[in-house]
Order: sequence, then C-alpha cells, then structure tokens
Amino acid sequence: MTTPETTTATLPTRDDPNRRLRRLSLAAGGWALWYAAYRGYYALGGDAFLPGTIRAGSGTTFQLMNAAGAVVIAIAAVLPVAAYPLWRRRRARPVLLALFWVGAVAGCMHALVDIAERILSLAGLVEVHYPAMWATIDRRAADLQDLLFNEPWFLVTGLLFAAVAWTALGPGRTRRRWVATAATAVALLLALGLLTIGGVLGRAIVL
Repeated sequence: MTTPETTTATLPTRDDPNRRLRRLSLAAGGWALWYAAYRGYYALGGDAFLPGTIRAGSGTTFQLMNAAGAVVIAIAAVLPVAAYPLWRRRRARPVLLALFWVGAVAGCMHALVDIAERILSLAGLVEVHYPAMWATIDRRAADLQDLLFNEPWFLVTGLLFAAVAWTALGPGRTRRRWVATAATAVALLLALGLLTIGGVLGRAIVL
C-alpha cells in the first residue's frame, strides 16, 4: 500500500535575507521620506522651530535651499524601495552598490563631522559660521537642534543604506571589500572635516 506524496511549501523564516532586505529597504525609504517632508515644510514658508530669524528679503533664498534639499532627500527615499527588485539583476548590482556606497558614506560622514563641530561649538572651542541670510541666530539652540535632530537623521540614513547593501551582498569577499572601502572613506573624510573645523585646513565644502 502506497501513501500519496505530499508537497511541503517552504515558508520564509524570520532570518530570510530577502525579507530582511525588503524591510530594510522600506525602513530606509520611510526614514528619508519624513525628513524630506520636514524640509518641504520650510520650503513652503514654515518657520516653526527655527533657531533664529531670516533676514528680510532672504526668505525666498531660504525656501529655495530647503526645496532643493527636499527634492534630493525625496530621491534618496525612493532609491531603496525602487532598488529592492533590482538587486538580483547582475548588471544592476554594481550600479546599486555604488549608489548605496555613496549614500552610506555621505550620511555617516556628514553626521560625524557636524556632530563633532557642534560639540566643539557648545564647548566654546570653535565658532560656527552662518550664511548672511540669518538676521539673528541663537547659536546654542542651533547647535542643539543640529546635534540632537538633524545629524542623527543623517547618521541613521547612512547606516540604513549600509545595512541594505550589506544584506543584498550576503556573506563573502565582496561584502567585506564594500564595507572596508566605505569605512575608509568615512574615516578619511572625517579627518578632513576635523582638520577643517580646527582651522588647520582652509574652509572646505564637505556635503
């Protein structure tokens, strides 16, 4: 007597890499989206939580700067979600790895340099220079807002982009190389930023 064969479906587990990749991609996109909305608020003329007042006649410039920032961040919000179905395509992977490398390095570097600058500013060791569009500025409030709100966003964004690439790559030499080059770039740019903050180097534009 024979028994009918049964087919057992393999369900994804909690540790399924594809599920982790999807969740990380959605998290990275959502994290960027709310900050794009925050910048969009200022682009539309909002002024709540500003650490000072904008000089008369400079309001349009301030709005345009925030509008540009909102657009760039909105693109960053779309990228992880749009990239999710493309990771398995061999030709797309190098491009995606390069884009996520830039996002991870830029986010982490921006955060670490500015956090260091704001801590030094709060300690009275350096003076942060602000554009002429500001009529008045509460330096302590600006330092704290950047230190506790803006820069943590950049740091988490960089780490989320790194986590997406880390998961998509899977174990192996390529993953180790990707992480090593990203970490080296962050360290070098951080050193450059600290030398600039300390006045050793001339003022540089570091994202």
